[in-house]
Amino acid sequence: MLNTTQQNEAEQIDKPIILHVPLVSQYAQAGYLCGYADAAYMATLPTIPYIVDHEAQGHYVAFEVKGDSMNDGTEEAIIEGDRLLCREIMPHLWADSKLHIRKWDFVIVHKDGILVKRILDHDVEHHTITIHSLNSLYEDKVIDLADVRQIFNVVELQRPRRR
Repeated sequence: MLNTTQQNEAEQIDKPIILHVPLVSQYAQAGYLCGYADAAYMATLPTIPYIVDHEAQGHYVAFEVKGDSMNDGTEEAIIEGDRLLCREIMPHLWADSKLHIRKWDFVIVHKDGILVKRILDHDVEHHTITIHSLNSLYEDKVIDLADVRQIFNVVELQRPRRR
C-alpha cells in the first residue's frame, strides 16, 4: 500500500506548450470569409487550447467541421462537429510549387465557403486543384486557385465524445 506522499507525487517530464488558437465555429464561418484578413475580427473569435510538443511555427486556426462531405464511415472520416487544428500554407507556396497532397487533408477558404477536402491533384501551371470528398455522394471538383483565399493543412483532429 502506498503512503499519501507517494500517491500524490508525479514527475513532469517536459513542460507542455499550450497553443491558444482562434476557433472558427460552424456559425462563424460566413463571417470568417469576410474577416480572415482583419486582425480586429480575428481577435473577436474565441480561442481553443491545444497541447503541442514543440514551439509552433506559422499561423494556426482551428475550424469546426460543418457537413458530411468527409464522412465515409471509416476511421479516416472527418465528421460534423470535429475540430481541426490547421496550419496555414502561405499563398506563394501553393502558387509556385506543388502542395504535399499525400500527407495532409486540407481546409480551403474559398470565395464560396470553407471546405474540408483531400486534394487529389495540384496543377501549378494552370493554377487549379482537384478536391475530393471522402463521402461518395460528392463528386471531385476542380477549383481555380484565384478563387481561394487561404489553404491550411490539417495538423490534428479533436472529436467530441459521442454515443
